[in-house]
Amino acid sequence: MPSTTALFTGLSGLSVNARQLDVIGNNIANVNTTGYKSNRMLFAPTFSRTFSSGTSPDTFTGGTNPLQVGNGATIGATQRNMNTGSITATGVPTDVAIEGDGFFITEFGQQRLYTRVGSFVRNETNDLVTLAGARVMGFPVDGNFQVTQGSIVPLNVPVGTLTLAEATRNVNFNGNLNASGDIAGTGSIHEARAFFTDAGLTIPATDALDLTVAGNDLYIDDGAGGSLLAFEGGSGAVITLGGVQKGGKDLGTMNFTFSAAPVPGADANGTTLADYVTFLNDVLGLDSSVIGGQSLGGLVSFDNATGVLTITGNEGTAQNLTLQSANFIATNAGAGINQPFVFNKTQDADGESVRTSFVVYDSLGSPLTVDLTFVLQQTTPGSGTTWEFIAESSDNDALDRIVGLGTVSFDGNGNFVSASNDTFSMARANGAVSPLIVQMAFSTGTDQVSAFTSTTSNLAATFQDGSALGTLAAFSITGTGLLEGSFTNGLTRTIGQIAMAKFSNNEGLIDSGGGNYLEGPNSGAAIITQALDFGTGRMIGGALELSNVDLSAEFINMILASTGYSASSRVITTTDELIDQLLLIGR
Repeated sequence: MPSTTALFTGLSGLSVNARQLDVIGNNIANVNTTGYKSNRMLFAPTFSRTFSSGTSPDTFTGGTNPLQVGNGATIGATQRNMNTGSITATGVPTDVAIEGDGFFITEFGQQRLYTRVGSFVRNETNDLVTLAGARVMGFPVDGNFQVTQGSIVPLNVPVGTLTLAEATRNVNFNGNLNASGDIAGTGSIHEARAFFTDAGLTIPATDALDLTVAGNDLYIDDGAGGSLLAFEGGSGAVITLGGVQKGGKDLGTMNFTFSAAPVPGADANGTTLADYVTFLNDVLGLDSSVIGGQSLGGLVSFDNATGVLTITGNEGTAQNLTLQSANFIATNAGAGINQPFVFNKTQDADGESVRTSFVVYDSLGSPLTVDLTFVLQQTTPGSGTTWEFIAESSDNDALDRIVGLGTVSFDGNGNFVSASNDTFSMARANGAVSPLIVQMAFSTGTDQVSAFTSTTSNLAATFQDGSALGTLAAFSITGTGLLEGSFTNGLTRTIGQIAMAKFSNNEGLIDSGGGNYLEGPNSGAAIITQALDFGTGRMIGGALELSNVDLSAEFINMILASTGYSASSRVITTTDELIDQLLLIGR
């Protein structure tokens, strides 16, 4: 006798196969959706009608199995395929794909979402956002461009607005110093025509105030026992120094003002000729300090007994001074002469030497030119050579142009051995960090300063860090999600890092549409980390993950679902026919 139960059994078949077609249709519709994860539906039988639970074997029978009749099918589960889809390059810098496990983290309003869709863009405030406007979350950087992995924040990529300047910390040098050159013996020597007073030739040091001595004006000897014009003016007289060259390089223009009033750091009674001598030593970059047993020998001196001003330059031909009487101009000197010094050069500088110029930057990106000179000071048989270096700069914001002094030693094979005082320091008065301290390296990697026999010495700065002002021009995304920014000054800095979320059960996430997921009851809590940590995959910049739908498998499943639907409808049709036959019996 036909049963209405068969109708409902067939109906369940129609229902589950219809839902299977829904899943298949959704997969096929999203075959070109970026980051889409395909789904499959699994069938399960419904409860069965039990007519007998069966019997166990005994002495006389072998036992019987349960007697049950099923009531159709139902949806057992839907399962999401979380395997990685194919990765395709796009060349768009804001695109990023995940190869492996993990999710991007975004925020839309107050809601946190997770997604595999990496088609990001920048909005008008340079925030990195999804196409739907959700902000991409990541780790920020501190003031030193170091990633701080703690709480995550919306990522900002300020292309065209972020600026960066960096102070120089290191300079590397390369070259060869001619070990067979002449050892330095003297610097250039310039002597001025002698001063005297109308009270006599001797100029007591204790009375050498301003431009007069004990009330007597200074005069210049004419060499024949007479005198030339007085060097007058007293307080307020200014001597301008300009046009002096050292090794062919102009040292700039500097002023010195004599004053009868006390000056901080000068003589308690006012400036003196001794103060002027100190001024000349500083602005001419002359130094006789003994460093490592060596001295460059530069010195300005004034002989009170003879009235002669002597300028002795630093040793080494690259330090040779060129100065003339016209380089010293006096103003506000009353009726005195305007060229107080008449110099005569009595000695040229000697000694093997070489000079190179390079640029460093302070913390505000200001370029500063530094001159570095090496002078051969000692040759030791079997033990190599010793050179003294002097670093000087007209951009130093202190009076002294010398910013560094030291020695460098080489062994008998011409190889670098050691350096003393291998840093230089520059005062800054422009608001930058002061002093600027720079480390010099004479032997690092492929950059080596040597001391072999050669026709000449050569030296060059091959590397210096630091940079002038630059603007963020572009960025790229690394495998760990770092946003590496490129600046117009050639610097590269990390400006952020894209964060990733890891779940213990990806299939437990709740699909909220648009390629986004919500944390579900069975997904586990999100672990916030970076790419390649805790089993997460790597990020690929300039690429996107495609849908992982297998179109051929979907077509086969569609055929099976269609067949199952048709077959279930046949069950309903057959049952209906049987019921009709039963009703005919009663007619």
